Amino acid sequence: MKQSFFEIGQIVNTFGIKGFVKINPFTDDLERFEELKSVFVVKNKELIEMQIEEVKYHKHLVLVKFKGIEDINMAEKYKGCYIKIKRENARKLPEDTYFIADLIGIKVYDEDGNLLGKVDDIYNNKSTDIYVIKDDLGKQILLPSTKEVIKQIDVDEEKMVVHLINGLV
Repeated sequence: MKQSFFEIGQIVNTFGIKGFVKINPFTDDLERFEELKSVFVVKNKELIEMQIEEVKYHKHLVLVKFKGIEDINMAEKYKGCYIKIKRENARKLPEDTYFIADLIGIKVYDEDGNLLGKVDDIYNNKSTDIYVIKDDLGKQILLPSTKEVIKQIDVDEEKMVVHLINGLV
């Protein structure tokens, strides 16, 4: 099932005394934050829409000033909160590229139709993404996201077909 919101970062701290927050981005494209007029902050399991007033950068973090957050004390209340955007505000992806949120939980089959498990996690090892496939017993298979291994992904059907190379399993 496609999610209607995507997590794009987490507020990890405040920055300065004027109400800026430091956001650890969950996107490769930091400038993405400059295109957003507002985001949703998850606080106490509620989505609070907040208008973006200003965006800056500090090392690998994004610094954001929200309208109405005027000082460090107000900003402090949002420490640890996650930042989300609506799916329709997400960038269009190139062909054969997927949002991680759409891949987590889909069923993974080998080319013979045997269910291997579900995508439990995805991480990047610098050269490629690694899909963590977990079965009902908790057994894990780690698969590289290469054309040789990943044969088909159908997000709508929530199905992935993979070619298991000797030594992978």
